[in-house]
Amino acid sequence: MKKVLLINTHLTYPNWSEGSLNNAFIQVAKDYFKSKNYEILETKVEDGYDAAEEVEKHVQADIIILQTPVNWFGAPWIYKKYVDEVFNCGLQTQKFLTGDGRTREDATKQYGTGGQLYGKKFMVCATWNAPAESFGNPSQKLMQGKDTADLLLNITSNYRFCGVQILPGYNCFDIFKDGDVTSDLKNYPMHLESIY
Repeated sequence: MKKVLLINTHLTYPNWSEGSLNNAFIQVAKDYFKSKNYEILETKVEDGYDAAEEVEKHVQADIIILQTPVNWFGAPWIYKKYVDEVFNCGLQTQKFLTGDGRTREDATKQYGTGGQLYGKKFMVCATWNAPAESFGNPSQKLMQGKDTADLLLNITSNYRFCGVQILPGYNCFDIFKDGDVTSDLKNYPMHLESIY
């Protein structure tokens, strides 16, 4: 049976950001993958985790999905802590990677080719206050033509470094002002179908 690991990195801020939207996206993903007979592995970072157990979940999973709000142009700080602890454990046990790929004996081996997680897939599903128009448009002052994948490169690079294939992300934009959250939730399974 194939397995999917769903990582929810929402961090609660009472009376402002309670996590209901990210929880809703997690539920849509669970329902989708259950309908495809996947075993569901889950981690809600805010609730705590054991780094060695998280390494094993990654090793078992065929697909890894990070569900995250975008806070100040990145995932909440608890996700960086999670990555540092889990990926360091994966390095120490050599279950994620066996080094950076380079060797003194073969100078053609490139940095970032020492991964042990080849064959796995990773995707980010993100919720944004920013409107979609902010991205991919050189006339926009803040992002200057960069897209969401550019902004989240610090997240996807960790997985690529370990050999994981990075898939196109899914985004829910403008959640506080003029977004269409209902349609974004409804269309999420179609995105999952198109990439898996």
